Amino acid sequence: MIYISLLLDEDIQIALATALRKRGVDALHVQELERKGMTDFEQLIFAAHEQRCFVTYNVKDFVILHNNFVNAGREHWGIFVSKQLAIGELLRRLLQVIQSNPVTKKNSETR
Repeated sequence: MIYISLLLDEDIQIALATALRKRGVDALHVQELERKGMTDFEQLIFAAHEQRCFVTYNVKDFVILHNNFVNAGREHWGIFVSKQLAIGELLRRLLQVIQSNPVTKKNSETR
């Protein structure tokens, strides 16, 4: 069974990526990939290419960006938007979502 892979936005605590990986989750933070400061659109395009669900606290902008993607006929691997939470609470919620949503990767050899 394959689970959702994550890309965490720069507004998310970088320690969350480490905590997720310690629990077996394929999670990367944009800062680890030297993508900090790129536009929301660029981050979502990258996440889609890497078959990763994007995690952000930036609810307003990503709701609009998702709608623009849909209207343009583009696909992405999901956007997990949340109000700002303590790292432990966000970790708990993400793990709950991940464990209840196994996925099939379209092309796992591109990773």
